[in-house]
Amino acid sequence: MPDNSVNDFNQQVIEEFRANRGRVGGYFEGARLILLTTTGARTGAEHTTPVAYLPDGADRILVIASAGGAPRHPAWYHNLLAHPEVTVESGAFTYRARAEVLKGEKRDQAFARAVETDAGWAEYQRKAGRVIPVVALYEIAGGPPNINAGSMGEAIKVVHDAFRRELALIREEMSKGTEGGSPLGAQLRANCLTFCHGLHNHHTGEDLGLFPFLADRHPDAAPAVARLREEHERIAALVEDLRTALGTADPAAARAEVERLTRELEAHLTYEEEQLIPLLDA
Repeated sequence: MPDNSVNDFNQQVIEEFRANRGRVGGYFEGARLILLTTTGARTGAEHTTPVAYLPDGADRILVIASAGGAPRHPAWYHNLLAHPEVTVESGAFTYRARAEVLKGEKRDQAFARAVETDAGWAEYQRKAGRVIPVVALYEIAGGPPNINAGSMGEAIKVVHDAFRRELALIREEMSKGTEGGSPLGAQLRANCLTFCHGLHNHHTGEDLGLFPFLADRHPDAAPAVARLREEHERIAALVEDLRTALGTADPAAARAEVERLTRELEAHLTYEEEQLIPLLDA
């Protein structure tokens, strides 16, 4: 594909990604995708590229410099080698991150996890004739997260929808990954645990920040806030049950816990949106 065609394709994906806060169709439909903005190694100009990623715990995500199996590393990889500080857009959030190229066994383990979720990565490696790099992106802490929303009420919906999308992906992956009683893969475990950590952080932030704010500004919302706090406790217990199930050799038990969490969480998110968005956007 000519370079101009690649650029046009990427620009279409970027525009769709931003317009729909991370949701895209076509080639990337159903994929975990970020927009990665790097600084040109030679020009110093900013370049934004759609890149698939792997969840990898509390403080980082992984991206793979496959370039579709091309024999050369992609431009964004050379850029972050020269300028390791990058910008990540996840759909719900935009944040600065520090890039670190994984080496040796750490790289090999991460790439094997990627292949476990999608055999296409192995085909890219075969075609490329080079060791395809795996890069960890660590969020640079600095104040509250930058949510891609125009109001506090909209921010709740944006974050909730991001949780909904990720949980739908996990359910689909778990359904495929446990067919015939096969064990849960390492990457699927990482996806679940990363989701659990993000949900815990979101609820903790609401308990410590949003709910006291609402209690001060809208005392009449006290019954709804009290119910939401109780639901946070129930969901936290379900998350712990899921963590326990992920540590067993029973994929059916893990899948059952994901379904339980899905039902409880969807009801909670819907109730919170109904109760809080009108107050926050009044």
